[in-house]
Amino acid sequence: MKPSRIIIIILAGAVMAAFFNLDIHHYFSLSSLKANIDHIHAWQSSHPFKAVFIYMAIYISITALSLPGATIMSLAGGAVFGLWKGVIIVSFASTIGATLAFIVSRFLFRDAIEARFAEKLAIINRGIEKEGGFYLFSLRLVPIFPFFIINMLMGLTKISTMTFTFVSQIGMLPATFVYINAGRHLSQLESLQGILSPGLLSAFALLGIFPIAAKKILEVIKRQRVMSAYKKPKKFDYNLIVIGGGSAGLVASYIAAAVKAKVALIERDKMGGDCLNTGCVPSKALIKSARVLSQVKRAENFGFKKGEINYNFADVMERVHRIIKKVEPHDSVERYTGLGVTCIKGDATITSPYEVTVQTSPCKVTVKTSPCKVTVKTLPCEVAVKTSPCEVNVKRTNPGEDESEPEKEERVTLTTRSIIVATGASPFVPDIPGLDQIDFYTSDTIWNIKKHPGKMLVLGGGPIGCELAQAFSSFGSQVTIVQRGSRLMKKEDPEVSQLVKEKFEAHGITVITGYIPKKFSFIKESHGSFPACHLESANDKNEKTIKFNTLLIALGRKPNVKGLGLEKLGINILSDGTIESGDFLETNIPNIFCAGDVAGPYQFTHTAAHQSWFASVNALFGGIRKFKVDYRTIPWATFIEPEVARVGLNESEARKKNIPFEITRFDLSDLDRAIADSENHGFVKILTVPGKDKIIGVTIVGSHAADIIAEFVLAMKHGLGLNKILSTIHIYPTMAEANKYAAGEWKKAHAPEKLLLWIEKFHAWMRNDF
Repeated sequence: MKPSRIIIIILAGAVMAAFFNLDIHHYFSLSSLKANIDHIHAWQSSHPFKAVFIYMAIYISITALSLPGATIMSLAGGAVFGLWKGVIIVSFASTIGATLAFIVSRFLFRDAIEARFAEKLAIINRGIEKEGGFYLFSLRLVPIFPFFIINMLMGLTKISTMTFTFVSQIGMLPATFVYINAGRHLSQLESLQGILSPGLLSAFALLGIFPIAAKKILEVIKRQRVMSAYKKPKKFDYNLIVIGGGSAGLVASYIAAAVKAKVALIERDKMGGDCLNTGCVPSKALIKSARVLSQVKRAENFGFKKGEINYNFADVMERVHRIIKKVEPHDSVERYTGLGVTCIKGDATITSPYEVTVQTSPCKVTVKTSPCKVTVKTLPCEVAVKTSPCEVNVKRTNPGEDESEPEKEERVTLTTRSIIVATGASPFVPDIPGLDQIDFYTSDTIWNIKKHPGKMLVLGGGPIGCELAQAFSSFGSQVTIVQRGSRLMKKEDPEVSQLVKEKFEAHGITVITGYIPKKFSFIKESHGSFPACHLESANDKNEKTIKFNTLLIALGRKPNVKGLGLEKLGINILSDGTIESGDFLETNIPNIFCAGDVAGPYQFTHTAAHQSWFASVNALFGGIRKFKVDYRTIPWATFIEPEVARVGLNESEARKKNIPFEITRFDLSDLDRAIADSENHGFVKILTVPGKDKIIGVTIVGSHAADIIAEFVLAMKHGLGLNKILSTIHIYPTMAEANKYAAGEWKKAHAPEKLLLWIEKFHAWMRNDF
């Protein structure tokens, strides 16, 4: 503890000791005040200014040190100075004293409390940051809450001193008025309890509800002000319109239909979004095939002399599309129509908070053309458009009588109570000189590849880039992965990035970090012309040139917010392209919500589904009850070998946020099942609150990490500590046992040594071994 804090504590302790030991506190009683009031009043009449100064000094000191006596001082103020003068003097003296107590509490205790209860205090501070003034005002208006406790507790939060002072002065005025007025009739008072009658306390309680009621009224007024600019329909076609048929949109419409709301789901392209068609499903299908091939190449590890698989790369990609087709019915129009959802294919534009215009055209498609520029064409139905390297199959969904002519576009306007924007995200393609002359793939278009890529260049060392780089490497491609940062998978701890890099290099992947693509060109050689990427070091300006025949851009994804009418409505878009939303996933137009990639802060399918519950329930029932979205236990995984899975904070994030923690680690090299599977590499790394088994975060690197981390997600969600995991029976031999062994490592590190020493003596006594 700092010397200045020690000095303040000693001085405050000395004053408090003197206050009680020297019987000073007896002077601050009702009987003492009544006995001496005439002398005090006479002295005040002779020394009016000095009396005000001394009175305020005593009042401020008592309040600042949280000593008993503020009530008696308030009564004395009314008795000596009268009603209005007393109210002014006491109001300022009590506010100054409360502010000093607030500052002292913050100076002495806040750092220690933050270190011990960082997570809980962070939640409180988020609420204080948004509505701290309302909280404080409500507490000040209800005198059943001791003011000195409010002063000290508020000092532990991050409410500003100016806000605390201003709100306290206003909030304490009603109680100040009551006590000053009671002091004017001091001779009639028999006890302090008589000042605040049950009726008066009830009135104050109602008054304390006023700020909350006022807040609600202001919200209604604000909502009406926003919505008044738009004509409200007398009748609505739907309770809810969801724009986007990906993970977020599907879950939102499913929930709405399940609670018997009339809901429309508008999708411009394919149901299932990128997860089904270009993301999770195809990537995991490709990764599975790659892992089978990788394991066969490691046949010697499993006791075989040699392993070999004959395969055709086109057949592997055909399997990927078969998997998509097999999963497709789960997200199909037929299924959701059967659930009660009206499914509409077309381009949606929000024209008002109550209206969505849909432009339907079964034959209007976005076509990727060489070199993968995007054009929109209206094509005859039942045609297949093939481009290099992109391929789009276009089929008529509602064939007309004359199939030689495309159907005409139709525009229809739908009315709705609420809207959810769930339009997902698209691959980010940077503006690099020469790129427009190169055929390239993104995570959306790579699934149309048929020819085996010989030399593949992957730009981006995040989860998507790493997964696809390793998968294609398993199929024999010469893969080079380029990351502009200093390491792969920058959101993970450095040791994770290093382990992944070592595995990649052992896999035959060339890993280049700290380099930025500056331009693309074609290099002429004797046997042809080859595309090349020219890299420049982010630090020393060194250059590298990488030749390739296949380019994959995996530099992240940008939210799809264009063309929806959001800008025209004035809906706020943040710098990262996501829609600005509140705790309830509402936009600045109160009946328009968002979920999934367009909402951020995570771009995971399971997060999109998680958000959709909150968005749909708040959109449908927000007038009755609203639910804040909860991001405390969002897990994620990168499906490489070894898998990397995480929930909560990792070590890097905890250090960055100055959150104290302990680390417990269990290496999978000691796990029987990992050894049996020849997968004995990786670790379980747990961050806990110092001295406690409460879990702050978990990182698992190893085989099936994405599966075995689920136990920690459950534990964190429901407040279960490592002792609970340790006492849970785990099947032997399984990879999930790693969780129990990791909990055991924590227990060993926190063994009660003194108790064990006494137990050892007990056992010796039982053996008569003295």
